Amino acid sequence: TKLRVGSLTALVIGSMVGSGVFSLPQNMAAGAGPLAVLIGWAITAIGMLALVFVYQSLATRKPELDAGPYAYAKAGFGPFIGFNSAWGYWISAWVGNVSYAVIVFSALSYFFPAFGDGNTWQAVLGASILLWLIHALVLAGIRQAAIVNVIVTVAKIAPIVLFVGVVGVAFKLEVWSLDFTGFGNASLGSITAQVKSTMLVTLWVFIGIEGASVFSGRAERRKDIAMATLLGFFTCLALYALVSLLSLGILSQPELAALKNPSMAGVLEAVVGPWGAILINIALVVSVVGAFLSWTLLAAEIPHVAAKDGTMPKFFGRESERGVPSTSLLITNLLVQAFLVITLFAQS
Repeated sequence: TKLRVGSLTALVIGSMVGSGVFSLPQNMAAGAGPLAVLIGWAITAIGMLALVFVYQSLATRKPELDAGPYAYAKAGFGPFIGFNSAWGYWISAWVGNVSYAVIVFSALSYFFPAFGDGNTWQAVLGASILLWLIHALVLAGIRQAAIVNVIVTVAKIAPIVLFVGVVGVAFKLEVWSLDFTGFGNASLGSITAQVKSTMLVTLWVFIGIEGASVFSGRAERRKDIAMATLLGFFTCLALYALVSLLSLGILSQPELAALKNPSMAGVLEAVVGPWGAILINIALVVSVVGAFLSWTLLAAEIPHVAAKDGTMPKFFGRESERGVPSTSLLITNLLVQAFLVITLFAQS
């Protein structure tokens, strides 16, 4: 089953856009004014674009290598580094999926308080059901799961685009320029200090940019990997920068910094009223479910390809009749399930 550029682009966007974008207004304003936010995005854009070009170049020059970061690490530095890359990527992916499952039901507590912080028994039960529904979807076929991922990606991008449009119309230049440098708030420090405070946030929201390269072995055409990565990067960069910068034209830096997350809800509520907060909270749930699906695909693929190369244990390489890495998928989701149960005993 081969994936086309649309499915690959949706995988890139789907794995990058999770819950982070919905907290950008508060996260960025907490340590920086408009000027520093602008500089922070500019620096991040240059750095991440360089990384995109690295993946583009490797996909073109080494078309025989599948599974992106793992394959490149193994080819460049040998089997030991390749194993560590595959092992580390896999663990980070499925542990991240535990957090996605918790975040989904923590966000749903806005509507159903019984879910609490996402670690009540009701939330863990719901997260477990969601986990195995996603498992069944992926087991039905990678292409079918990729099609659903495209639909979910469009569904979660639409509210963000709507937010940008509404906030863009309501944007007030006088609010944005009120304390452009951030020097009016002594706690923010110098421009350099402000920019540094934004960098972890701006880099964090691009995790998953390698999504298309991980599925290079399932791409219809190798050049689609580069195109999907570029399209995904520029789409997310535009949305991220606009969300954080336009919000500074609705509420002042101190007001944004004081918002509860998801802070996009507070910004939209300030413009259109309570329904804005409801819309953003629904969008957050859809977005995180979509990221959960994308990262389930990625988490199952890496050890599967590594096993076929002899880097990971052979049983990870088993496939179903539909070409799905069934054993890798099962082990991955059993681990997610185990950690979901552990969250019942978490104190925070």
